[in-house]
Amino acid sequence: MSKSLQDQLLRAGLANKKQAVRAKKAKNHKEKLQRTGKEVIDETQEQVKAAEAAKLEKDKALNKAIELEKQTKAIEAQIKDLLAHASIMERGDTNYSYDHNGSIKSIMLEKQHRDALVRGALALVYFNEQYHLVPKTVATKIAQRDEKFILVNNANTEEDNEIDDEYADYKIPDDLMW
Repeated sequence: MSKSLQDQLLRAGLANKKQAVRAKKAKNHKEKLQRTGKEVIDETQEQVKAAEAAKLEKDKALNKAIELEKQTKAIEAQIKDLLAHASIMERGDTNYSYDHNGSIKSIMLEKQHRDALVRGALALVYFNEQYHLVPKTVATKIAQRDEKFILVNNANTEEDNEIDDEYADYKIPDDLMW
């Protein structure tokens, strides 16, 4: 009473006579090649392997994209935390102009904050569509994570204020007449 799978598929209507004959010929051809010692190439196995390799590559790319998105979110969370703790909120009546994406913008600051921003002791950060004034150390930490959020981070000019005098080591005589 046991019937072959081929007979069962034919009776169920899942295959027709033509497909059964084609499958039988392919099986006979494969057996004949094996008997003669020739290498048998199974096209369906190759297609399955190629499909598995393509799926694996696609999965790797997808996993890489997900990992990159996680890293981006983690960095943004760290920057948000830094800004929440170190942002200077006071605004004043002194104007400071800066470049943001090719257009000149301005922000009103306290005079001492503006001077510190010009000196390089403070930096201006743009995050979540808001401008934040932060100390130089916080700006450095943000820049380590992602520099695109830093708008203004002037070089610290405190070293420039110390004049490099080549004669600083020489003593000036008291009796020097001008």
